[in-house]
Amino acid sequence: MQRPFKVLGVQQIAIGGPSKEQLKKLWVDRLGLEITGNFVSERENVDEDICAMGAGPFKVEVDLMQPVDPEKKPAVHTTPLNHVGLWIDDLPKAVEWLSANGVRFAPGGIRKGAAGFDITFLHPKANDEFPIAGEGVLIELVQAPQEVIDAFAKLAAQ
Repeated sequence: MQRPFKVLGVQQIAIGGPSKEQLKKLWVDRLGLEITGNFVSERENVDEDICAMGAGPFKVEVDLMQPVDPEKKPAVHTTPLNHVGLWIDDLPKAVEWLSANGVRFAPGGIRKGAAGFDITFLHPKANDEFPIAGEGVLIELVQAPQEVIDAFAKLAAQ
């Protein structure tokens, strides 16, 4: 199977819990990650601090998430490793090809994510129509900006 896209690297790791403050004690206070932003969405039921490790095109985002309302869905705090985000060089082609090859996507389609990049999610569970999924893991596909695509191409050429 010839894929019309590449997975370039890890874009983010999202960690959920009942309290961002508790998560920050490890990730910010002890491990030294820098908080670079905050994203709150009632629709996605999330209040997240966006942290960073590394720099430039190889920076990995670590999102520390708590629910806006613990009684509502999605329950971002019930799965401690909420999701892993992967840089993709051509997101629309990836979605088209993966869908045609039996991969199940979560509802919502391609849209702007918290960091401003186009994103979509692979569903954690397969079904009869789409027998391939994340096997319990939510996976975010993130459109890489040209700077990231170029940096990974340069690294691969070395």
